[in-house]
Amino acid sequence: MPELVFFSGTMDCGKSTLALQIGHNRSARGLQGVIFTRDDRAGEGKLSSRLGLVTDAVEADEGMDLFAYLVHQLSKGARVDYVIVDEAQFLAPDQIDQLARTVDDLEMDVFAFGITTDFRTKLFPGSQRLIELADRVEQLQVEALCWCGARATHNARTIEGEMVVEGAQVVVGDVNRSAGEVGYEVLCRRHHRRRTTSARAQAGMLSPDVLPVTTS
Repeated sequence: MPELVFFSGTMDCGKSTLALQIGHNRSARGLQGVIFTRDDRAGEGKLSSRLGLVTDAVEADEGMDLFAYLVHQLSKGARVDYVIVDEAQFLAPDQIDQLARTVDDLEMDVFAFGITTDFRTKLFPGSQRLIELADRVEQLQVEALCWCGARATHNARTIEGEMVVEGAQVVVGDVNRSAGEVGYEVLCRRHHRRRTTSARAQAGMLSPDVLPVTTS
């Protein structure tokens, strides 16, 4: 039976790489699919991984009806066996509903990839709707690591190396941006809560993990 599957994880855990691998495996078996993406780091209409792999995709703009797009492709005689959606957290809830309808009415597998929470640890609306509707939610097995070596569980937005917790939910950036730009960093819960980024740690600031010691 066709499924809507949501692959989730933090930034830098290999979501886009897995999306590309799933597409490759199916195309190698003679299947044809449509890839949607939104605000990819490589630019409009691209699906890219940090390993350097990139492929063309359909930009899922705000307000675009994904179900109607697929029906239009089919009506033109195009073959569509499956759908891949990267950066699914940026989609609107009604676009997630359209993906669920694609599974149910067009009987296609839909593989959605995205991060669950934003830099404030709040659910993205698209991710929330995926959790509500998906047949399966799969946690990515490749663990991203915090600068301290612990498993990274939270996404942090940084400006000049300092973590920020206010601002628009969606600001396109990457984990490889220079310190002077808006960027992102994955942190464990402890260091996200304490706002201790790798830049702060490297600057030699007093770690909140260390309690002051006094002598009598």
